[in-house]
Formats: sequence, C-alpha cells, structure tokens
Amino acid sequence: MKCMLTSALLAALFVLGPAMATDDPFLWLEEVEGEQPLAWAREQNSRSEDFLKSHPLFEQLHQRNLDILTSEDRIAYPSLMGGQIYNFWRDASHVRGIWRMTSREGFRGQRPDWDVIIDLDKLAADEAQNWVWAGASCRYPDYDRCLIGLSIGGADAAVRREFDLESRTFVDDGFVLPESKSYLSWRDRDSVFFGPAFEADQMTTSEYARKVYIWRRGTPKEEAELVFEGQRDDVLVWGMRFWDGETPWDMIVRLPSFFSREYHVLRDGQTIRVDVPADANLAGIIGGQLLVELRSDWTVGDSTFVQGALLAADMESVLAGEPDFELLFAPNERQAVNAVSTTRNTVIVSILEDVIGQFVRFTRDESGWESQRLNVPASGTLSVVTSDDRSDAFYFNYTDFLTPTRLYESNAMADTHRSIRSEPSWFDKEGMAVEQHHAISADGERIPYFVVTPPGFEANARNPTLIGAYGGFEVARTPFYSGLIGSGWLERGGVYVLANIRGGGEFGPRWHQAALRENRQRAFDDLIAVAEDLIERGITSPEHLGIQGGSNGGLLTGAVMVQRPDLFNAVIIQVPLLDMQRYHLLLAGASWMAEYGNPDDPDDWAFISQYSPYQNLAEDARYPKAFVTTSTRDDRVHPGHARKFVARMMEQGHEVLYYENIEGGHGGAANLQQSAYINALIQAYLHDRLAGDGEGG
Repeated sequence: MKCMLTSALLAALFVLGPAMATDDPFLWLEEVEGEQPLAWAREQNSRSEDFLKSHPLFEQLHQRNLDILTSEDRIAYPSLMGGQIYNFWRDASHVRGIWRMTSREGFRGQRPDWDVIIDLDKLAADEAQNWVWAGASCRYPDYDRCLIGLSIGGADAAVRREFDLESRTFVDDGFVLPESKSYLSWRDRDSVFFGPAFEADQMTTSEYARKVYIWRRGTPKEEAELVFEGQRDDVLVWGMRFWDGETPWDMIVRLPSFFSREYHVLRDGQTIRVDVPADANLAGIIGGQLLVELRSDWTVGDSTFVQGALLAADMESVLAGEPDFELLFAPNERQAVNAVSTTRNTVIVSILEDVIGQFVRFTRDESGWESQRLNVPASGTLSVVTSDDRSDAFYFNYTDFLTPTRLYESNAMADTHRSIRSEPSWFDKEGMAVEQHHAISADGERIPYFVVTPPGFEANARNPTLIGAYGGFEVARTPFYSGLIGSGWLERGGVYVLANIRGGGEFGPRWHQAALRENRQRAFDDLIAVAEDLIERGITSPEHLGIQGGSNGGLLTGAVMVQRPDLFNAVIIQVPLLDMQRYHLLLAGASWMAEYGNPDDPDDWAFISQYSPYQNLAEDARYPKAFVTTSTRDDRVHPGHARKFVARMMEQGHEVLYYENIEGGHGGAANLQQSAYINALIQAYLHDRLAGDGEGG
C-alpha cells in the first residue's frame, strides 16, 4: 500500500468467518440503483456538501480547479495512427469532449488546425443519452474504420459501434454491440474478434468475457465462429491481432488469474501455446522477435534469467519449442522495467531507477541486439505517450513535482528530441523544494518517499501534510506535476508526500510480490512507517497529517485508518474496496483474488480478516473524521464498499463525510466539471482538518 496493533489483537477483534456475511445489516446498500440506497446516498451527499461548501476556501478552490482542468492551454496528448495525430479533448466548451485529428506537422504548432471527427456533446444531445467517451480502436493498416466505445455515465460497460472515418458516420450494418463489458477487436477488414459478456454462460466470475469468437461482416453475431473458450473462474479471455510490420499474428490471451497468462497463437484454425512462464508478459513482436517480460526467475536450458528481465527470441523458434532467448535488460535491486514500446525499428524500454525515469533503446541487426541509453531529460518521470509503427517517431512526457509537464517529439533511431508542448505553470514554485527520504518499515525494508515542501517551510511539526499512496497491482507511483495540488495545497502552505510503498511496481515484480495476499499487511506497515518518519523528522504531527488513496489505495487508507487512527487527522478514501469479506462477489472483484486472496477459503480469510476495514471498525475507537467518496456508475469497484463502511461508522457514532457521484465510473467523475467539484470538496476537507482553517485539528 511500527508501533501498531499486534496480529493477535487484530485477530481477537474480528474472529467471525465468511459464513457471517449474511448477517451484514447493510447489505441493502449493495443494490446499486435501488430507490432506498440512492435516497440514502443523496442524504449523505447533502449533509457533506452543506458542510464542505461552507468552508471559506471552497469557492476559490472550485473556481481555480475549473480554470486548470478546462484550460485550452493544457497539453493535447497525441495518439499516432497511420502517421496522423488523433486526440480526445474536453474543455469548458466541450464538456463531454471531441475526437479530432491533425497532421504531425500541424501538431507542432501551438494552435493546430484540428479536424473534428466526433463531437460527443452533439451526439449525446441528438441521441438523448449521457455518453462518456470510452475510446477508439482503428483498423490497421489503413485506419479507415474505427470501433468507438461509448459509456453511459462513465461505467466500464460500454456500447461499441463501427465508425467510418471517411464519411464521418456510424456504419448502420457494421459491427455494433449494446452496453456490456463485451469487447470487439479488429482482425482484418471484414472480421473482428468478439468476446460476448451478456449472459452468465458467456462470462467469467469476474463478469468479463470467457469465450473468443470470430465475427464476420454481414453475419449476425449469433453466428460468429467460436475459436477458444476459457474457464468460468478465469479472469477473462480475449482475442487480438498483433502486427509486426505487415505480418499479422492472431493471439488469444487467457488470464486464469490476474497475474497469470496463457498466450495462444491462432493459426489455420488451431491454437499453439506460447511456451513462456505463466506470470510472464508478452510485450510485443518486432522484426520476428518476441519480447517477454519476466515476473519471476526463469531457467531455459543452461541459462537462468532473473525476475524483472526483458528477453527476446525468434517467434517461430518459440512456437516450434526450440527458443534461443537473449537477455536485453536485467534490473538491479533499485531498478524496474516500467513499460516497453516499439517503433518501426526500435524497442524503447522505460526504466525506473530509484523511482526516477530513463529510456533505453534496443535495435537489432545481423550481429544481434544493441542497446543505447537515450538522451532525454533527467531526474524526473518519463513516459512514452505514443509511438509510430510506420517510422521511428514517438512522443514522450517529462514531469516532476515542480516542473510543468512537457511533451516531446522524438526520433528513436536518431536519438533526437524537441519540446513541442508544455503545461502552463499553474502555481508559483519559488521557495518550494523536493527531497527523497527513506522510512524503515516493520520488517526492516527501506521505503522511499518524496516530500514536496512549500515556501518558508520549517520542520516545526505543524505543517499540514498529505500523503498519497497506492501500493498494489505492480503500479508504480512516480513524481508528477499537478496544478490542483500545487495551487490548492502547496501554495497555501501544505506539504505533499508521495510514498513508494510495497505492492507497487517501483522496483519491479519483487516490490509488488512482497505485499501480495498473506503479506498485504506490509503495504499498510510501509505507509505507517512513512507517517511515523515524517513525524520523527518534525515535518508534521498527527494533528496535521492526512492520507489519500483511491481504489486499492482506498483499501490502503481505510485499513491504515482502522489500524492507526492516532496517526492521522484526515483520511480520504476514494472509490475503495473496504468489505474484503465480499469483495470477490461484487462486480469485477473476483479478478483480484490473486492480489488479496479468496475470503471463502478459511486459510485466506484468516489473514484477510485481520485487516478488512469494514469488519474491523470498532465502536470504541477514536477515528479521524474521514471523507469517503465513490460513484454510483462505478462498475469495477462496487459502490457498496463505500456505502456500507460509512453506514457502519455512523451506526457506531463516528463522524464521517460521504460523497457519491451519481455518475462517473471508476474514475469518480464523468467530466472535467465534476472532477473540479469533487477535488474542491476534498481540498476544503483537507484545509479544514489539517490547516486549522475550520473545525478540524
């Protein structure tokens, strides 16, 4: 996700097993759109909004958030397709957004001549539907037809429609799916891979598709050809076509669990299993070479490749069972492969070292693979935004806490780059500073964290301080520039901390696996250690310290609040998992059992029960006044987690604030206006609790 409740005491606080789930008095709140649960949510919203909007800073914060989030000076992030730049854009005039395109040359100018393809605001008005953009996938190599995703209110489930780029119209007799978590993926001009998720027989227990069909143009989807079928308790199965230049590879990917995968090449109506470890990831195919990322050590013949390494081998030799893997990159203890991208002739590997980014380029000729570290900005976060399959062009981002995010256009072969866009300076960084420290967790592991301090900072134990953390699913949290945090918190005297706790991917698979399942407590211990280290350094004190996390990070902040309420005066819990006894029964929850364990297994429940926030709430504890947020339309993490947690806190007599956005999906907001509003509520809460601007403190 040191001084803490012992395992024995935690076990004594909650010893009831999974069979007691039916005794939950707040199960009725799991009915997502039921009349009573929604009435309850609106009542809590009204109470919380009345309080938070009365804060003297709320209107200023809200307006500033709107200015930042809807500014036309934000970076328009590119997506390269067929040598053209595509972009989805939202602002004050386009609340739902527009999908548009321009040339690479035009994109270099400060005001590109954008060609609007789809105006989502107009489409929503014409169709009287609450459309939220859910992406576009266009047909290779001509990029003339696209599969457009349209979500109702921001849910993961979406409508899929085929769109003709030349005529700018939806194809009446094209590939179309009603709202669901089904998928479509281009195969060739007249067929798609199709994974239905309409009925229980078609879905896994995680509510994703488990069957792969080939659906041919002009035929009903009910007549699609079944080519692969997974198991009911898989996470999901899907089909896709990889392109290696002009060479297509039809691939079926089966996920028995969240971190295990089977790759099958579909050839001449038969599937051939790709013989790589079950926890390995296929990162791409280039020049006939298969790229493989390892999550564990792997011995092949006389060679042993270490966890986190990137390998390559001839694809045909792999399928023939005679691979000769070559090592491209092996990380040390402080490194991790963060991402792998390809251009026409190169492989670009994004590497983290002590949570700082760098790019290494790999190329191959008759003599084998060669590597070169690319000449890019140092000491910050680097990420490939998009790359071109027809050239060696790619675009990348550079950011850190105090430098506005900058977008670069680069040529991987020539190792050249130029800045073409920059985020405005949303706050005055004069006098601010960034340092990296390390805390010692309960088991002795060194946990890095960044501290961003405001002008005039003194270590006087009175600084309002907010810790952000995630700690799960091998997701790395790296330095980033935020106008909202800078203007709403740092400029107003707050300290911001980013904690790189275990469970994340900052140091590769080992960092993630250290906090899996029965070791989940380590993520909580790590965050507690960072909090205690901040206090020991005199940066802050419990009266002025808060934590914030969403999704898995909401589980993190909920669990840490329950375990160490004495450490914090503000706790923000967003779109969270909190009832870990029932999480696997709600929406996509079953897909995460590889991360957390199976509550129906008594052995797993023995360790899950010790930290599950909902079950461990105690009436006689003194919790800080937490702020819990969720979304009715979140069909990934069930809103029942947040609802029930708040209801139980209230029943026990604890003060708590709650806000449920009636739309917005797992991101919590369906548009920029909603995001500005929710962030203003959170900022008002933080100033009230930590900065002494209101009743908190």
